[in-house]
Amino acid sequence: MKVLDSLVTQAASISALRRDIHAHPELSFEELRTADVVAQKLTEWGIPIHRGMGKTGVVGILKNGNSNRAIGLRADMDALPMQEFNQFAHTSQHPGKMHACGHDGHVAMLLAAAQHLSQHKNFDGTVYFIFQPAEEGGGGAREMMQDGLFDAFPMQAVFGMHNWPGLAVGQFALSPGPVMASSNEFKITIHGKGSHAALPHNGVDPVPVACQMVQAFQTIISRNKKPVDAGVISVTMIHTGEATNVVPDHCEMQGTVRTFSLEVLDLIEQRMRDVAQHTCAAFGATCTFEFERNYPPTVNHPAETAFAQQVMAGIVGESGVLVQEPTMGAEDFSYMLQAVPGAYCFIGNGDGVHREMGHGEGPCTLHNPNYDFNDELIPLGGTYWVRLVEQWLS
Repeated sequence: MKVLDSLVTQAASISALRRDIHAHPELSFEELRTADVVAQKLTEWGIPIHRGMGKTGVVGILKNGNSNRAIGLRADMDALPMQEFNQFAHTSQHPGKMHACGHDGHVAMLLAAAQHLSQHKNFDGTVYFIFQPAEEGGGGAREMMQDGLFDAFPMQAVFGMHNWPGLAVGQFALSPGPVMASSNEFKITIHGKGSHAALPHNGVDPVPVACQMVQAFQTIISRNKKPVDAGVISVTMIHTGEATNVVPDHCEMQGTVRTFSLEVLDLIEQRMRDVAQHTCAAFGATCTFEFERNYPPTVNHPAETAFAQQVMAGIVGESGVLVQEPTMGAEDFSYMLQAVPGAYCFIGNGDGVHREMGHGEGPCTLHNPNYDFNDELIPLGGTYWVRLVEQWLS
């Protein structure tokens, strides 16, 4: 690996910063302390900042030379509402909050790059360091854009990166096209007619309606969409009834839908609505159907992806740049890629052996209470950001 010497030298101090952020996790749109830390470091390194986009977002602006070209680099800052099981020195000090997705590491890698670029301005143009709040369900990318991110800071390309457990340290994964799915939620309330459980003919039981509906939804996946198009319907909650001898008068179903394209999402939403309404009608019930679209699919642009792959190959060799297998997880960097060309990659976080004594006994996977970011990635991820900037703004 061709990692920048300056980033190796600075790794210990940036690692300490990362662990401090890990010990003080903040949830979506509450990243006040984290934003203060980021702003303080950028200012210390002579990088002008803008604060307040998306409530707690921070944008660092580093200019050099005379070019009007600009590039954006994005890192998310928020933690998850879950209890950490680790007991090492930098474990969460806030019960019920944890950096279980590595956003503390994403901030650290981007700060490492910002420090280097402020000291070695080997580029011609502008770099925007985008520290974004609320990726974990809050749509912080969308909120920053609505506050004028790309109007105030116009850029020709924007790039994002996420650590990936199970992928070896020293490996990247990047591919053009869809790499993460859209995230959508539905809530269906079936309205029947309550009765005594011994006299079901006097009512309309919503429970068998719900059972039929769950099964029928899977035919949308197997019989309505094209087999080559990816899509998942998961009914994850069914709530009904209060007593064993009472047929309830309503039943509530909730779950998620994931797709890699908006066309497939349109199809699934419409078919689910049809199935829900007509199934209820067949049983003499009615329903209310709610469908909320959250994050769109994350779709990498071909030219920017190819450019980033070349940069990665220059650091870890072509064998270290793998095909990015699409995942049904969702990511709000998708909003940015809808507005500006760019690419979103994975950087290997290893298999968990990097964790210090005192870690939980479970696996080191994303959204797991035993997870911890691998600090070995800080110089490598920082090098990728630096080389991307230097070559894009050469």
